[in-house]
Amino acid sequence: MLETSARLLRLLALLQARRDWTGAALAERLEVSTRTVRADVDRLRQLGYRVASTTGSAGGYRLEAGNAMPPLLLDDDEAVAVALGLRAAASGSVSGIEETSLRALAKLEQTMPSRLRRRIDVLRSATVSAPAAGPAVDAAVLTAIAEAVHRSEQLRFDYLDRAGEWTRRRAEPHRLVYTGRRWYLLAWDADRSDWRTFRADRVRPRTPNGPRFAPKEPPEEAVAHVLRGVGQSAWRHRARIRFQVPLEEAAERLPPDSGLLEPLDGRECLWETGSDSLRDLARYTAGLDLPFTVDEPKALRAELRALAERLLSA
Repeated sequence: MLETSARLLRLLALLQARRDWTGAALAERLEVSTRTVRADVDRLRQLGYRVASTTGSAGGYRLEAGNAMPPLLLDDDEAVAVALGLRAAASGSVSGIEETSLRALAKLEQTMPSRLRRRIDVLRSATVSAPAAGPAVDAAVLTAIAEAVHRSEQLRFDYLDRAGEWTRRRAEPHRLVYTGRRWYLLAWDADRSDWRTFRADRVRPRTPNGPRFAPKEPPEEAVAHVLRGVGQSAWRHRARIRFQVPLEEAAERLPPDSGLLEPLDGRECLWETGSDSLRDLARYTAGLDLPFTVDEPKALRAELRALAERLLSA
């Protein structure tokens, strides 16, 4: 039979592993009586854990969320995953959580057994991270947007547009989309009666939120809609370029937020993108070292011809 303190930890691990337990099932797993289980549950409650209980033949126990964050029990894989996630968060694209992430990581690694610390050290030494390419977003902004999405509440915010002007917006938020470089908000713009994509680093939420709304469904999946908007409407010039390679090969050369990449068949794919400068887009596309054809605009073809002539003359 387990000693009381060890049994409490085992009971907590069982309650965290499954949503509902009967008293008899817990007693069997811990090799104690149901009366002892009740006493141990009371001890957990005294430590700050909210354990709900029901009586009767279908009665049992459930660990619920409380007002404070009690200690958690993690298995080996969970502990490694959390440590790696905290390390990534400390140098990621969300500002304001770097120091907090490092503090939490220090606490976690301090209590880890040596075998788990070695696993993390091996992964860390074998991994090189590229510097964050996109602008950082304040964690409070992401939280405010996410809460508005969850509650289906209209989001009121100031937005810095491409011209560098602040505008006041009202939108029904649908999803936050992270492309690996930037955070975007996909939302129904209440003033323009259309779907819009907003860069989250340019959003400044206002309080309180607006009224609740019945969620709408965008015309296509959220990520695809954002990538299409980022690659086209976000730029002064739109472009459609066909690559004479399979989609998988083109995807290896293009960053996720460069535009929408769609397969045409097993040998070709279509890239819907854009740029504020057709000259820059011509240079970038030529530098991908992929066979391609420009469907539109014609002005991009002219830029490519001019680029070819400059290269030939060199």
